[in-house]
Amino acid sequence: MIVLGADGIFFFASNHITYWKNSMTKTIQELFDLTGRTAIVTGGGTHLGTAFTEALCDLGAKVYIASRRAELCEKVADRLQERGMDVIGLGCDVTNESQVDALVDRVMNDEGRLDIAICNAGGSFTTSYPPDGDIDEFRRTLDVNLTGTYITSQSAGRAMIPSYRGSIVTLGSIASTLAMDTRIYNSEFQRSGPPYIAAKAGVLNLTRAMAAEFGEYGITVNCISPGQIPITGTNRDQVETFRNMIPLQRTGLSQDLKGTVALLASDAGAWITGQEFRVDGGWSIW
Repeated sequence: MIVLGADGIFFFASNHITYWKNSMTKTIQELFDLTGRTAIVTGGGTHLGTAFTEALCDLGAKVYIASRRAELCEKVADRLQERGMDVIGLGCDVTNESQVDALVDRVMNDEGRLDIAICNAGGSFTTSYPPDGDIDEFRRTLDVNLTGTYITSQSAGRAMIPSYRGSIVTLGSIASTLAMDTRIYNSEFQRSGPPYIAAKAGVLNLTRAMAAEFGEYGITVNCISPGQIPITGTNRDQVETFRNMIPLQRTGLSQDLKGTVALLASDAGAWITGQEFRVDGGWSIW
């Protein structure tokens, strides 16, 4: 049963009462406002993780960034704090369930709430390729990208369930749905291989599955799949090859992901779940 009140909508289901502010009363600025909300960004010391953190902080959230390299997250947090952002840097290995739970517990103990979890930790560890691919590299890539996302989203979801709201954002890739044309990579560029492609494909469908599991609790789960966003020092010839394959005629910047994460983390995206958002300059259209 649904009862519409003067200031919002009450949902009655499974003996629980959840309240959602009627979005029709909010301006677009209010829909994106994250003031008073708390977020976790794993892999927060990287260029993408930093961009996500900046976006959330700019909208008013307090953000805990974490990765295996605690010192890197602390340095990033210090730098962002100098810019007036409310950020705390911590250490956490997302493949270790107890460490992830400890991170979530820290946030809940400090803030009393967890509204947003960005499952950004991941990476490619490929140095060998079929038919001689190293199986240990395959396992490690799956563990960090796929298992780590599962552990993080599950732990965050448990913390969000009592409030019947929350946003979980996973990180896929254009490799979530596309194989790689090995002919476009030069010998000086360490490309990702089948382990990464398999892991990111898993993240995408895991996102859909988690959206189905958490939907009854008002928790959204969506996937951002970035395209070619080179890090500093990437081989220039390789970057130029990428650029020529992108309809928008440029490779991506980490800031190109800010708008998407702002949408998915805020009330502006409250009725979006189980979806993939490709942010790739059009790479995947042909």
